[in-house]
Amino acid sequence: MNDIAVTYIGGPTALLEYGGLRFLTDPTFDNAQTYKPRNGFAHTKTRGPALAPGDLGTIDVALLSHHHHADNLDTLGEQFLRGLPLTISTTKAAADLGGTVTGLEPWSSRQIGEVTVTAVPALHGPPGSESRGPVIGFVLQTGNSPRVYISGDNASLSHVESIAGRFGKIDIALLFAGAARLPVAEGNLTMSSADAALAAEILASDIVVGLHTEDWAHLSETRDDFRKAFAGKGIYRETPRALRVELN
Repeated sequence: MNDIAVTYIGGPTALLEYGGLRFLTDPTFDNAQTYKPRNGFAHTKTRGPALAPGDLGTIDVALLSHHHHADNLDTLGEQFLRGLPLTISTTKAAADLGGTVTGLEPWSSRQIGEVTVTAVPALHGPPGSESRGPVIGFVLQTGNSPRVYISGDNASLSHVESIAGRFGKIDIALLFAGAARLPVAEGNLTMSSADAALAAEILASDIVVGLHTEDWAHLSETRDDFRKAFAGKGIYRETPRALRVELN
């Protein structure tokens, strides 16, 4: 069985080694800055990435949950995508970004080498948040290896239940949390730490990695909050910045 490993870069961005391939989640490589307002609110990045694009080596596939918010795809992140052989994202992202971006609707799949990548539903906020734009998560499978779920900016435990209903046990869950909040929206736009702990129970996950828990001013919870939510459960995997951590 091939090694499964993750290298945390910052925010929602991580390098995942799985099935002999190297996947990059939601690329964000800009330095700390405030972006021009979108939908009436300016996103502020409080810290830059632990690794620059040139530090990563070969990337086979980027998994982009959505493209319309700077905290999931920033300026340097978008530039980096244009040099990659493949990016999998929403159909809207594929239409808007072009190039090597391929769009998948929820529950559709793409075979890459020995890995099947399935897009799964996500909701970027409480019920009724569909107007924020399409978002997807991903499930990765290959042979007898552990299944991996990458949540993207999903705040819906109902969607997590549907994923468990479709796939059964998800061995490794990379969960975007941080309880993102904006003054122009009601409720959390991403999972809280408590939501993430419930999601891991629903998925019966053996290993959980927290992403998108820091580096952005609109996150109302911290990386430490995520860590505390999993205290005593024995499934949380600490991922220091820029350090490769094996997950199997």
